[in-house]
Amino acid sequence: MHLALIGYGNIAQSTVAWLAERPVARLTVLVRPTSLGRAQDDAALKHAAPVVQVTDQLSDLLQGAPDLVVECAGHHAVAEAGVAVLHAGFDLVLVSIGAMADSDLAQRLQQAAQAGNAQLILPSGAIGGIDLLSALALAGGVNVTYRGTKPPAAWAGTPAAQACDLDGLREAHVFFEGNARKAATSYPKNANVAATLALAGAGFEATRVALIADPAATGNCHSCSVESPAGRFSMTIENAASPDNAKTSRATVYSVIREINRKRDRVVI
Repeated sequence: MHLALIGYGNIAQSTVAWLAERPVARLTVLVRPTSLGRAQDDAALKHAAPVVQVTDQLSDLLQGAPDLVVECAGHHAVAEAGVAVLHAGFDLVLVSIGAMADSDLAQRLQQAAQAGNAQLILPSGAIGGIDLLSALALAGGVNVTYRGTKPPAAWAGTPAAQACDLDGLREAHVFFEGNARKAATSYPKNANVAATLALAGAGFEATRVALIADPAATGNCHSCSVESPAGRFSMTIENAASPDNAKTSRATVYSVIREINRKRDRVVI
């Protein structure tokens, strides 16, 4: 399998580290020019695949004809490279699912996938129950409510810092209430779960979201409740935060690895 990664931040590096247990045949990593040297020097890459290319040119990635491309570089990378990858006919795993809250970009991605006969794959990320939610949504009339709770440090550098005193919090504080589109666009590194639930269920406008900073939280907690004529369920998932990035749940990394394995395995679940 020829795997390509767009970006080489926390999620990509964690994925590469896991691939040492089950390497791919070939690995291409696309990075920004300023990150080229750092990525090339990472010794972990040689354990992930016997053939590795690190490049800052999208054309190199496309010319290599990868079997699967994984975007894990943020919303800007989706706009810059995602459309081109799909249009060229390569399946794309979109980790930055919140980018789909931009309706124009979402349309361009879908049109590119259609033109390239490629598949845009939206992983479950840090949340579970997406298979059941998407099934219940087929019955119509589905209602989804989501609450995302993280430690204050995970919200640093976001609009939450203006909405409340993150460093001074002594109890849980709801600093955002609104729909999934507003959550995903305002908190692009924190609210991918809200976007995932919206895309699987009732849509961005109809999915209700609350975002919470809690000094007592030891990880990232995701709670959702779903009601539809075909059934209802609720769940709470407590994920350990990534050691190098409090904004990202470790489960997100394993969700990416799951999609890689689904592409190369003969039996998938």
